[in-house]
Amino acid sequence: MNREEERYMKLSGLEPLIITPESNFVNVGERTNVAGSRKFLRLIKEENYEEALSIARHQVEGGAQIIDINMDDGLIDGKEAMVKFLNLIVAEPDIARVPIMIDSSKWEIIEAGLQVVQGKCVVNSISLKEGEEEFIKHAKAIKRYGAAVIIMAFDEVGQADNYNRRIEIAKRSYDVLVNQVKFPPEDIIFDLNIFPVATGMEEHRKNAVDFIEATRWVRQNLPHCSVSGGVSNVSFSFRGNNTVREAMHSVFLYHAIKAGMNMGIVNPAMLEVYDDIPKELLTHVEDVILDRRDDATERLLDFAETVKGSKKEKTVDLSWREESLQDRITRALVKGIDQFIEEDVEEARRIASKPIEVIEGHLMTGMNVVGDLFGSGKMFLPQVVKSARVMKKAVAYLLPFIEEEKKKAPKSAQGNGTAGKVLMATVKGDVHDIGKNIVSVVLGCNNYEIVDLGVMVPPEKIIQTAIDEQVDIIGLSGLITPSLDEMVFLAKEMERKNLKIPLLIGGATTSKAHTAVKIDPQYKNAVVHVNDASRAVTVVGDLLNKRSNQKYIGALKEDYSTFREGFLKRTKKKEYLSIEDARTNKYKIDWSTSEIAKPKKLGIQTLEDFDLKTLEPYIDWTPFFRSWDLHGKYPEILTDKIVGEQATSLFKDAQELLQEVLDQKLLQGKAIFGLFEANTVNDDDIEVLHGADVFKFRTLRQQLKKHAGKPNFALADFIAPKKSGIQDYIGCFCVTTGFGTAALAEQFEANHDDYNSIMIKALADRLAEAFAEYLHERVRKEDWGYAIDETLSNEELIKETYKGIRPAPGYPACPDHLEKLTIWDLLKVKEYIGVDLTESLAMWPAASVSGYYFGNPEARYFGLGKIKKDQVKDFAERKNIDFEYAKKWLSPNLQD
Repeated sequence: MNREEERYMKLSGLEPLIITPESNFVNVGERTNVAGSRKFLRLIKEENYEEALSIARHQVEGGAQIIDINMDDGLIDGKEAMVKFLNLIVAEPDIARVPIMIDSSKWEIIEAGLQVVQGKCVVNSISLKEGEEEFIKHAKAIKRYGAAVIIMAFDEVGQADNYNRRIEIAKRSYDVLVNQVKFPPEDIIFDLNIFPVATGMEEHRKNAVDFIEATRWVRQNLPHCSVSGGVSNVSFSFRGNNTVREAMHSVFLYHAIKAGMNMGIVNPAMLEVYDDIPKELLTHVEDVILDRRDDATERLLDFAETVKGSKKEKTVDLSWREESLQDRITRALVKGIDQFIEEDVEEARRIASKPIEVIEGHLMTGMNVVGDLFGSGKMFLPQVVKSARVMKKAVAYLLPFIEEEKKKAPKSAQGNGTAGKVLMATVKGDVHDIGKNIVSVVLGCNNYEIVDLGVMVPPEKIIQTAIDEQVDIIGLSGLITPSLDEMVFLAKEMERKNLKIPLLIGGATTSKAHTAVKIDPQYKNAVVHVNDASRAVTVVGDLLNKRSNQKYIGALKEDYSTFREGFLKRTKKKEYLSIEDARTNKYKIDWSTSEIAKPKKLGIQTLEDFDLKTLEPYIDWTPFFRSWDLHGKYPEILTDKIVGEQATSLFKDAQELLQEVLDQKLLQGKAIFGLFEANTVNDDDIEVLHGADVFKFRTLRQQLKKHAGKPNFALADFIAPKKSGIQDYIGCFCVTTGFGTAALAEQFEANHDDYNSIMIKALADRLAEAFAEYLHERVRKEDWGYAIDETLSNEELIKETYKGIRPAPGYPACPDHLEKLTIWDLLKVKEYIGVDLTESLAMWPAASVSGYYFGNPEARYFGLGKIKKDQVKDFAERKNIDFEYAKKWLSPNLQD
């Protein structure tokens, strides 16, 4: 197990850039380089620094995360130009927000730049070219200035031009830097020299594949460092044929990134999407890049002539482009086609008296069609989210014109044309937002203005924002049980402040019962539980309908009051045992004959940078469709008469994004698990031994009075009592596939693409559950080994037909989230794999799963149900916590 602390490169301009495994690939902008841009060289020679700055700005706006600045030219004073340009950048926040790469072959220019640059920069570059003494001297200076450094694969003999030379120089440079200079290894970047392929020279055949394999070696053998390079060099032989060059860049990057290349200078405009490269061209290019055939170069040269200057053509029915403007916009919204929306919106803007009229007219006419189709069941949620993507793109295009119009008429009414303003938030301590985001999109598609506060939002912020923004409705979301109490508290606070804003309640743990019994009595105004996105539009419309909303709210209050009375009557009719009597009626295993297998390997193990492709066969797709409000069991849902067509389309999109995630390693999988000696003590506590340390899991017991012969279960019943003298065992785990999800979702949202933002979160959740399934199977068959001969299909795994159970804190058998703290303490989860717990004990990243492993063949899943206050008091004493604090965590299960 690798317990070495994760170390990441941390760079900065005005904003930090932390390069983690989830960063995937950091693009370095190269146009502010006098050696690579004739225009930039001319501007620097003419001292036209204002226009030169615009090139830097364009690089940042185009997605460059670092900008490379090089002033090496014989006809300019490089030192003076570097200092002047860097000083000018400081005054330009939109440029200065990204880190700088000081690029020069002259040490005096590098050092001059280091003395004036702000933030933490990168030096490009130093090498062993002039010997170790000079190399160490420069490295020490760079370390003193606090910069990262690029090391060229170059030594006293010359430039590395094959695999062995590359790794030889990298290893030597790394050892000198880390062991002698004490240079932070995470601040070392190796440029392993990207040379052209397909030049016709035999010695150049392996240029690309040697770089790729050397990259793999460096990332596996030189901890924490990065690998970079100038990608355009690889296609130098095909200058003038951009179709081939773009394909070569994409293919090279595809394989180099998989091998570990995480930085590079590449022009995004000179890249083709890997999956979009025509198959025949892809084959020819990969033959060259990967050196798969002796005649690869000749074949590509011949083939290149057939694609010179051409792009692949797609046959698409564009006859609808001949229709009227309104019909084109409506079709784009209904079909989710964003290719022409800006063009059509601009045409609409030119004929409108005000740009806002395009939204209120053309766009809302189209969205009304979407709303009608959705409401009538002729469109489904994934299609609506795609429609929202088109709508957002259109609105983003119009916003600058609308803002300009506002300046001309500052007193004009604002907010006109919207159906109302809705605040959406996931409550304090909770990190799950897929459902919330879907509801936001659906409401947005129906002309509601959304104020989305995100996740883990404290009540005071929700209330103050609602007041400041003058919202019409507040929507609250939560997945974990502590979120229910947060919603109750918020309702109380809104009542105390005499607010009149209706409350929408939603999320996996919420229910009409909890809303009616716990939340509704705390707030005189409307409180309504919404169990799916399709109901949200109708509910919000009814709440905001000025003609009938009071009647609707009155009916809601009456319905919840009736439901509450009936619920409490049913609850009171049920009989409950005291905790002592419940323990007397515990589930009893005959320990003298019970099967107990000793784990093959006791202790803690971690899995880092796990290959997520392994998890594909373990994915349970049914909950994925449910998260999109498409109900049915996979794979039958794909042929369902009602939702089959949309389910198939959604599944296709999911598969495409999943393959991109898996191939490009956009998400990172990590796991930690442990198997330990354990015994039950004091009936309901499980004592766990790890070395010299003792940990205790406190379990809860059913208290509902059962029929004769039916026991009151607790998880402790499945572990042998200490007094039996029999040694038993338990396991616990945490898996995550969430690292990288937030960054990807933010990228999609920045492009107004809610569809893929929601999709990536849903896929990350599915992968996390698949990881839990995979790891449990491995533990059963290998690490614990009590089910070596198990051969179950994925369907059987989903049905939980395996031996043993995998319950999780927060779920029916153990609803107490507090036990996660013991798991985190025992396994050192945060320290080893970086998964943290919020104040409400939700896991972050959200796509994470944790729980226990019970191996006894008699272990089974059960629901705790309602418990009495005597057990809460007993539980508080066992955990040595305050009664009110214990009650807070167990209140959803507390019998009133």
